[in-house]
Amino acid sequence: MAVRQLVNDPDDFVREALEGLQRAHPDLVRCHDDPAYVVRARQADKVALVSGGGSGHEPLHTGFVGTGMLDAAVPGAVFASPTAFQIRAAIGAADRGRGVLLIVKNYTGDVLNFRIAAELAADDGIDVRTVLVDDDLATDGQEDGAPGRRGTAAVVAVEKICGAAAENGASLDEVAALGDRIVSSARTMALALAACTQPGQDRPSFDLPDGEIEFGVGIHGEHGVGRRPFAPARELVAELAKPLVAALGLGRGDQVITIVNGLGATHGLELSVVHRELAGFLDGLGVRLSRSLVGAYVTALDMRGCSITLLRADDELTALWDAPVRTPALTW
Repeated sequence: MAVRQLVNDPDDFVREALEGLQRAHPDLVRCHDDPAYVVRARQADKVALVSGGGSGHEPLHTGFVGTGMLDAAVPGAVFASPTAFQIRAAIGAADRGRGVLLIVKNYTGDVLNFRIAAELAADDGIDVRTVLVDDDLATDGQEDGAPGRRGTAAVVAVEKICGAAAENGASLDEVAALGDRIVSSARTMALALAACTQPGQDRPSFDLPDGEIEFGVGIHGEHGVGRRPFAPARELVAELAKPLVAALGLGRGDQVITIVNGLGATHGLELSVVHRELAGFLDGLGVRLSRSLVGAYVTALDMRGCSITLLRADDELTALWDAPVRTPALTW
């Protein structure tokens, strides 16, 4: 028997969700059906930002379309890349003659289809650059020929900060260089207490024995890099944060933007506890929290767990983070 979910027909899941998004935010977004993509309701004369990927990670990316972030987002089926045809259509809808920045998470299907779409757009005279987000520390150091680190929650920082720079009038080359800088300065680690279940399925993507967590889990229901004993939040947060601090070379006097991200079925109270423990851990190292974001922003359907992202920050990045944003999922 399939797990109970608020779904009509799994085949219509994404389409109906996009219809709901537009009905909820008609002043912010326009959702196109065939091919499926989401654009800003009011386009701006600036460099356009386009991102996308499989559905099931909401509010990423469709929830981040609006002033100060994305100009278009392209959703695929659940955990499946959008097609190059979809992406090319979204590029055309977003472009205002100042060039288009593609923000792509490092997954094979996304990389391939965004590359094809970029080539098609370039053939039609659109200036395109790509920022590849590969922040997942759990997949660092893979064997030669592997795709490399996965793209996870640091993509939120790329979209927010690059979106602010584009709103301020930065050129395409400047926004692309900024995106690359953010990616190189950010790392993420995640853990799961329970796996996710795809719509219409009767079993989760993996089973966890009692008393264990999945460490280094991905955002598509993939296994992590190992099982570890369940422990109080303080200990689990330290296990996530220590390798991030080491990878970024953080020390006393450094400042960071932190993202404590729920993976879909983790309560806000739990995420607040995780942030408390992370802040205390960083305080002990003399690392200053410049800004923090806590909530479910890059999910894996109904997975129970969280990820922690650390971004080495400075005054410029903090100012761009603070710049106004108005999207369905993020507003200040």
